[in-house]
Amino acid sequence: MDLVIKTALTELLGIQHPIALAGMGGGTSPELVAAVSNAGGIGIMGATDVEAEKLPGLMAAIREKTDRPFGMNLLLHGADEDQIREVLEARPAVLSTAWSRDDQDLAEIFDRAHDRGLKVMHMVPTAADASKAANAGADVIVAQGTDGGGHIGLVGTVVVVPSVIKEVAPLPVLAAGGIADGRGLAAMLALGAAGVLIGTRFLATTESPLHEAFKKLIVESDGTDTIVTDIADILMGTEWPGALERIARNRIVERWLGRTNELRRRREEVLPAMRKARGQGDGDEAILYWGQTAALIDEVVPAGQVIEQMVAEAEVILRERLPRLVAG
Repeated sequence: MDLVIKTALTELLGIQHPIALAGMGGGTSPELVAAVSNAGGIGIMGATDVEAEKLPGLMAAIREKTDRPFGMNLLLHGADEDQIREVLEARPAVLSTAWSRDDQDLAEIFDRAHDRGLKVMHMVPTAADASKAANAGADVIVAQGTDGGGHIGLVGTVVVVPSVIKEVAPLPVLAAGGIADGRGLAAMLALGAAGVLIGTRFLATTESPLHEAFKKLIVESDGTDTIVTDIADILMGTEWPGALERIARNRIVERWLGRTNELRRRREEVLPAMRKARGQGDGDEAILYWGQTAALIDEVVPAGQVIEQMVAEAEVILRERLPRLVAG
């Protein structure tokens, strides 16, 4: 019998498992998105770095691989109107958003999504931001903790999740940051979350577009080899509203620690070599993004196997282990 954990998220989206793929820019592909959706979760494609005219073809490629619900993620501070329009016109099941600008009207964007039948999932780093998104009409709030990779807020996952739940109940809240197995899923459900949004674990899967050398580094990581910094944003010339990012602490990062002003002056000189390193799988000279859950990842496996094992482990904890703790 297939294991099923029913939550407000699974009911809302018509999916089997309360597990979502984080829409990581450069870390998702039609193959990975479809694999997560086909396994009963909700695959989400990172779209902010994709030119608007290429988005219809990208979503068509996903639909060729799955007839299950999937989502498209736009980081609103960097997305333009053409990208928003193309995503909404293609009508994926979910519009996933995060990191809006102060001058953006969230309610207007969310209303347009609802008019086309999409559900809106918005990621936030604080309870205050969650309240704004809820008032703007978001259907699902993602509470992101500092355990995760990439751009993060200032509050740990175990704290931000219940604080966001308290702020926006009864809206379903997903937990993001620090979840890679069934123990993490069970823990977040115990905190009151309706599911989890997962990035790093899905980077180390066979369907992930990440270079194989970088997948190997994630498997080998003990979780202590990351740093929260603005070095990557400075190098990429990216303006990010109110956030630093967790990246791998490798040779290129060590080289520029304490020298960010110099990096700003020399970024155009340094950037081509970094991009070449990323394309070649050079783990010393490429900017790499992963979270602390790398410590929990021991092998590269298909995304469907990740979900199957995660749900099975969580089910044992929820059905057997936890009830024994309160048995009379």
